Amino acid sequence: MRLSRRCAELRFHTCYGICRHERSRDQDQLRRAEELVAETQANDGLAPVDLERFWEDQAKARKNVWAADCPQLPLGIGMSSECVWTELGVEEDWHRLTHDGAFRAELNQRYNELSEKVVGRRLLNENKPSGAPGWPGVKALHDIFEAKNEWHDWSYWLKQAANTPDELAALLDRVEARVENLREFLLPPEWDERKGDLLAAGRKPPRYRGQRGPITFACSVFGPENLIFLIMDQPELAARFRDLILKAMLGRARILDEEGGYTPETAPHGWSWADDNCCLLNLEMYEFFGLPIQKGIFDRYCPDPKDSRYQHSDSDMGQLLPAFAKVKLNGTNFGPNVMADEIRAHLPDAVIHGQLAPFTFSRHEEVNMVAETIRDFEYSREHKGVVFSTAGSINNGSRLTGLRLIMSAIQRYCRY
Repeated sequence: MRLSRRCAELRFHTCYGICRHERSRDQDQLRRAEELVAETQANDGLAPVDLERFWEDQAKARKNVWAADCPQLPLGIGMSSECVWTELGVEEDWHRLTHDGAFRAELNQRYNELSEKVVGRRLLNENKPSGAPGWPGVKALHDIFEAKNEWHDWSYWLKQAANTPDELAALLDRVEARVENLREFLLPPEWDERKGDLLAAGRKPPRYRGQRGPITFACSVFGPENLIFLIMDQPELAARFRDLILKAMLGRARILDEEGGYTPETAPHGWSWADDNCCLLNLEMYEFFGLPIQKGIFDRYCPDPKDSRYQHSDSDMGQLLPAFAKVKLNGTNFGPNVMADEIRAHLPDAVIHGQLAPFTFSRHEEVNMVAETIRDFEYSREHKGVVFSTAGSINNGSRLTGLRLIMSAIQRYCRY
């Protein structure tokens, strides 16, 4: 999609925090973007880039994004299997892509034939399922809270487990009883029989070091509006809900660690959240409901300063940055309206993954793609610590030629 200069200006100014900078600087970003896009269009849509040099510098940049000799803005866009449909011209079949590993590997292989030509790397995983027996399935947090995971259209969605405060209270009664003997509930009957052979073969059971939530999970179980009113009107019940989420998470993580042979002292550190719905709460509500869960998990699994404490929230949740500062979040992937300089002001030690708007990329808005690359480089010039990525998911429609254009912009305009 080609945008007129005026359209590009309006979209860039209104959507991506550009009001924080002087207009002359905005115009300069757009001018440079237009120059590169013009060269790209004159070259049949392939942006000018020295691929060998780019990937050499990329390896150095990703090795230490804070280093004084970091050569260029690090790139964090590795594409995803969601991109195969448009790039290959294949009819979408999301259910098969999710459930048929051989089908996904075949599409990824075809995609990689193109990516190797356009950007110089095979980007997607081509491994086919081995067929070797794996660990039997373990119940998840949503199972503990009786939220059914159902397929709708193109992905799984949790079905709400309670609709009223009385139903929630009854649900929490059942959850409390369940967590008292959580191992028996989580692990399938054949677990102990298969455990010895799998461990002997060097195959550890899956660890639990990431969760969709805490706010997104609570909204899934009880509903977004219900959760907001619950926190406002019935804080005691809300606190009970909050504390049981934390207790269930800590219990599940401990059990899977023990099954893998870890002790509390030897268990690996690090945790990752995916919490789009955190944007629904103001700071006071989040500090009441979400922050105690986050802190409880981080205290247990991220006690050391360099332990990974990461959150993905591709939504407008900048009001919560002061809360994240309290738990020293050190890895972020926030929504496109939360600017890198705003994140840096609250989280000085965080590696910021962003802040390219996902739909700028998936709609192939070439001028804005380059302008946002330059913008985030200029935000990062003083402190570094930014890995240029989509501020959220990489969606279908995101093109390899678009990725090459961003690589070209980094090589030309974004060198430290």
